[in-house]
Amino acid sequence: MTKMFALTAAALLATTSAYAGDAVKGEKDMKKCKACHTVENGDDVIFKGGKTGPNLYGVIGRTAGTEESFTKYGDDLVAVGAAGLVWTEELLVEYVQDPKKFLSAQLDTAAKSKMSFKLKDASDVAAYLASVGPAVEEMPVEDMPTEDAAPAE
Repeated sequence: MTKMFALTAAALLATTSAYAGDAVKGEKDMKKCKACHTVENGDDVIFKGGKTGPNLYGVIGRTAGTEESFTKYGDDLVAVGAAGLVWTEELLVEYVQDPKKFLSAQLDTAAKSKMSFKLKDASDVAAYLASVGPAVEEMPVEDMPTEDAAPAE
């Protein structure tokens, strides 16, 4: 779990609004995702798509496996979320490239993913999702917990 927290913290520090992806191109690339995913903020449909996968509105900055209206997450995705993984653009790109491999690396064991689709380069899609979601504030370095810190109760 410490490994995952350190990776998530490092990714949060490395990810800013100036991420390498192109949000305009990402909106076009979302067509590859719409069979399973929608992007909706309440009644406001930003990108119409399927409901086989979770709504991707606010995915950047959200704990993995916790979108409230979606109940069909795989156990391993829920496990990485329970261990503290919060989606950043960088982590989402890595996940979409190979979901099973990503989860296996995070859990340090064999893992399964309900998402079988792989996208070689999802940096533009991640930038698009960050641009249409709520603003994610960057945590100041001095507020980042360290590996030695006692867990919050």
